[in-house]
Amino acid sequence: MARTKKKRQLGDETIEDNRKARHEFEIHEELEAGIMLHGSEVKSIRDHRVSLKEAFCQFRGDELFLMQAHVAEFVQAHARNHPPLRPRKVLLHRRELDRLRDAVKQQGLTIIPLAMYLKGRNIKVLIGLARGKKVHDKRASIKEREQKLEMQRAVRERW
Repeated sequence: MARTKKKRQLGDETIEDNRKARHEFEIHEELEAGIMLHGSEVKSIRDHRVSLKEAFCQFRGDELFLMQAHVAEFVQAHARNHPPLRPRKVLLHRRELDRLRDAVKQQGLTIIPLAMYLKGRNIKVLIGLARGKKVHDKRASIKEREQKLEMQRAVRERW
């Protein structure tokens, strides 16, 4: 009996989806987190002017920060604008942060942002606890995906 993967609903509107991360990394766990932003950043993110392609999360002291996430400057902000690549604090409960820190230190995992989306009035980040894939793992996942597509095409043609 084949299991169907349940599509996860990410809030009201998905702003940015980091598809490259799902190809480059094997995701072990996903967590929804808040993010601390400036006003001009919120306006820019709501305009979909954000990129998570090179982004990652890193601990500084006891806090988790989103690094290298590019949020374009908001044109109307002028002097009150933000730097595009500044570190942004990720908001999680203490026990979640402690568990993530232990996983990163002991198991050699990394924390990466998978998606950014609106949930009500808030902007949320879906972060994943992940391990990097080797080249042969990437090839295997591509081969598996192509086989699924071929099976779906064959079923469609049969009907």
